[in-house]
Amino acid sequence: MAPASQIGREIAFQNGRESGYNCNFNSHIGDFMTKFVELDALDRRIVAELQRDAALSNADLAERVGSTGPSCWRRVKALEEAGVLRGAVRLADPHLLGQDVTIFCHVRMKEFSGDSIAAFEAFVRDHDQVMECYSMSGEWDYLMRVVASNVADYEHFLMRTLLKHPSVAGASSQFALSVTKYQTALPVRG
Repeated sequence: MAPASQIGREIAFQNGRESGYNCNFNSHIGDFMTKFVELDALDRRIVAELQRDAALSNADLAERVGSTGPSCWRRVKALEEAGVLRGAVRLADPHLLGQDVTIFCHVRMKEFSGDSIAAFEAFVRDHDQVMECYSMSGEWDYLMRVVASNVADYEHFLMRTLLKHPSVAGASSQFALSVTKYQTALPVRG
């Protein structure tokens, strides 16, 4: 594997065409850059294994992917430097922590000034019950995945916190009834 500084290629697109390294989609969220890193088969196996179990020792990882310990260690370090591998977490069971309700909440903004967007996104980062938040195309401006201990807990967050935010015009909530699939590992294809 090449050193991290040489890994992969960067491609930016503007209006659907390759355009070098600077790209502006003229959206309210600002500049957009997509970075691709090309991985060989061994790199893909390493990424897949570490997504399944980030606590693997280097020796166990090397054995699982069919590599030597030193080679595997160098590749993991290069993948970290390239930003392909970020952090290592242990996933907690939300039900065992009393977070039994999952809600998908669509949010409509009052306006799209830089200040209102920055204020709302800071608000989202400051509230740990908001697990994910995405700026969206279409009818709603944001989609959040929120966890709560019960419906009353979510109602409190919605009515006394979210809808009181000066940038928020409205919200619509859907409660998850069950989980059909929950996956944190990204597909690693060649």
